[in-house]
Amino acid sequence: MTGRTVLVVAHTGRPAALRSARLVVDGLVEAGIVVRVLEAEAEELLPHPGIEVVPAEPGAAKGCELAIVLGGDGTLLRGAELVRDARVPMLGVNLGRVGFLAEAEREDLGEVVDRVVRFDYQVEERMTLDVVVRVNGDVVATNWALNEAAVEKASRERMLELVAEVDGRPLSRWGGDGVVCATPTGSTAYAFSAGGPVVWPEVEALLMVPISAHALFAKPLVVSPRSVLAVEVLPETPKGVLWCDGRRTVDLPPGARVEVRRGAEPIRLARLHEAPFTNRLVAKFALPVRGWRGGPHDTPEAVEAADVPEAGELPGSPGTGPDSVVSPRDAVPGPKNP
Repeated sequence: MTGRTVLVVAHTGRPAALRSARLVVDGLVEAGIVVRVLEAEAEELLPHPGIEVVPAEPGAAKGCELAIVLGGDGTLLRGAELVRDARVPMLGVNLGRVGFLAEAEREDLGEVVDRVVRFDYQVEERMTLDVVVRVNGDVVATNWALNEAAVEKASRERMLELVAEVDGRPLSRWGGDGVVCATPTGSTAYAFSAGGPVVWPEVEALLMVPISAHALFAKPLVVSPRSVLAVEVLPETPKGVLWCDGRRTVDLPPGARVEVRRGAEPIRLARLHEAPFTNRLVAKFALPVRGWRGGPHDTPEAVEAADVPEAGELPGSPGTGPDSVVSPRDAVPGPKNP
């Protein structure tokens, strides 16, 4: 054994995902790396010597060098819950439809295992959100999010009346379906569907995007990462609900106040390639770029060799520009490979 431990998280309810997870587990164990899996997934992954089984709790990744998460965006957000407290990097393999958080695709599993075995990856940090819910001035709940904290109406038939606030000053009153407070990472998730801007991951900012608002001024906002966003559910309106990353909920009675600020703990993502975020947008959204000839200083040869996918083409392992990039040897807890 190498003294290294890697957590593997998978969407084992899908046969293809289960096969992929088994390939990753077998490759890591064969290389002498201890593989840690979650109790609910252990039986389907056919445990054998070299596998540790742990509960699916926030401490599941403690002491690990890395977490490899195989699945769609929902599985990757579940993986983020497991690695955040332990500050362990997460390497996502997309087995779903879009997978903006993923670093590799299904066909890259062999390369993923090889690069992990060789310690050949970089680590970047992504902003998170810390969320506080107050009722009558008292804190009734705290939570966090990697993508977004969304205040939404709890019943379909009536609008939710809200007052939005930035840095302690009221901004506007909106009636509608709610409002999304997002990170740059979340700008391509729910905030994008609500009409918000796409923000490059290395940009430090907070977003506030109204959802189907009935108001003259209901534009998406991009504010400083040092700002504090707040949303108040008006007393005369029906109750609302707070969704954090679409996974964790808090009921919001009339008069509740939701405060959102930059999170104290970032999520760490492992990266195999340093490709521009523009490439990821083109690939994931199948954007039409045919006919591009490059900038004024690009030669025809450089343009021909540029790794810019055509519409509908999904490159194997797109990367993104990091908030901060460090070597995994200096960045991750646990034993280091000499």
